[in-house]
Formats: sequence, structure tokens, C-alpha cells
Amino acid sequence: MRLIADRLGGKRGGETVFSDVSFALGQGDGLIVTGPNGAGKSTLLRTVAGLLPTGAGAIRFEAAGADFPTLASACHYLGHENGMKKALTVSENLAFWQEFLGSPHLPVIDALEMVGLDTIGHLPFGYLSTGQKRRIAIARLLVSYRPVWLLDEPTAGLDKHSEIQFIALMKAHLEDGGIIIAATHLPLGLDEVKELRLGLT
Repeated sequence: MRLIADRLGGKRGGETVFSDVSFALGQGDGLIVTGPNGAGKSTLLRTVAGLLPTGAGAIRFEAAGADFPTLASACHYLGHENGMKKALTVSENLAFWQEFLGSPHLPVIDALEMVGLDTIGHLPFGYLSTGQKRRIAIARLLVSYRPVWLLDEPTAGLDKHSEIQFIALMKAHLEDGGIIIAATHLPLGLDEVKELRLGLT
């Protein structure tokens, strides 16, 4: 499995925000994307996820097998929004995503335990604190298997203990042969990952 960006360009609102970005990631590889606000970090993730068209260049996804015939089918995308319905319970939200995404991985209760929230599955998502909501969004990565994690400021709203938990989950994903691309202003505590800095002049 390889994810390759070849002289990739991205646009936001018709304006080019980054250009000539190239990288190649294989199984177990991580890429940390840094740079100032407006440099195109979120746009890059959305372009890789297939949520935005490429402004230039190309993205290739090789040898992922029949389970993941396209890059979009292989990606989990965790953006600034948590992607949950406020009126549904925590468990109902995660069960929906597991069915929608397919490739079931962990049972909902086990995913909640992995993020330290196994006692609140019955609560409406809208009742939760900011940090709890982010941890539930992280649990969504665990209920269905996707080899490529695209993470946009994934630790926003997390306390230190929750950050440490999430770092352990990311390391486990890489050790299992997954790929992570994370846009962040903060260190994520991942060893031996590549770095791409946008906005350099």
C-alpha cells in the first residue's frame, strides 16, 4: 500500500493555497503537516480525502487490495467538526458510522473504552463537553477499519491525559501498517514520521 502525491496543488475559493507538494507514504508511515494559518493544511487533507478537487498534479493510491479499491474508500477523515448528531446518543452515533462506513473493527463499547468514555454511551452527544466530543470523534476511527487516517488538528480540545491516549492509538495504527497524515500546530509525539511544512516562501 502506497499513497503518493505528485506535484499536488490545492485551491480554496478559487485561489491557489499550496502548490508543487510531493510525498510518498507506505505502510506504517506518518506525515505531519505544519505551517501558519491559511497555508493550506486543511485544504491538503480535504484534497487527499477527495472532498476537494486537485488544483494541480495527482494523487495515487497503490496496491491496497479489493477491500479498498479507491483512496476515498481507504480514508478516515477527522476534521474540525466532529461529525455527530447532537440529539442521538453517543452509542447511536458510533453505530451509525460503523454501519455507514462498513468494515467493522471494534464494537462500539470497546471503542468507547479505548477513549476512556465507556460509561457515557447512553448520553446524547449534545450533552458532552468539548473534550468528550472530540474523544467520541476519535472513537469513530476505531469502530470501522480504514488504513489511512487524515487528521486535522486532532488534539484540539483534549486535555493532556486524552492527548496521551490518542498518541498511543496513533502509534498502534502505524505499527499495524496504517498511514497517518495529520495537520497540526502542536507536537503529536509520534517518532520517525515525516514532516511537510506549507507556506514556505
